[in-house]
Amino acid sequence: MNTRLMSLIADPTRLEILRLVWTGERAAGDIAGRFKTTFGAVSQHLRRLLDSGVVTRRRDGRHQFYRANREAIGPLAAALEAMWAEKLATLKTLAEAEQQAINQASTRTPQSEPIE
Repeated sequence: MNTRLMSLIADPTRLEILRLVWTGERAAGDIAGRFKTTFGAVSQHLRRLLDSGVVTRRRDGRHQFYRANREAIGPLAAALEAMWAEKLATLKTLAEAEQQAINQASTRTPQSEPIE
C-alpha cells in the first residue's frame, strides 16, 4: 500500500474532507463550512489532496467543486468505505438507544402525591 497516500489521509481534516466528497461533488465553501477552522486552512488541505490526485476539481465560474478520485486511492477505497460504514452503524445504534430512552421517559406517568 502506498505509504505517502496513507500519510496524506491520516490527517483527520483531510480524511473528513475525503469522506465529504466520497459520494459526490461538493463546493469548496460547503466543505470549509463543515470545519471549525478558516477557509484558508481547509483550502490548504484541499490543495494537498488535489496535488496528490486523491480528489479532482471542477471550476464553474468563481466556484470550485471537489470530488473523490476513487481510482487514485486504489485498494484503500474499500478500507475507507468499511471504516465509514462501521462509524455510521455505531452512530445509528447510539441514536436509536437515545430515542428509545426518550420514548420510555415520555410514556412514564409521574407518581401523583396523595392530596391531604
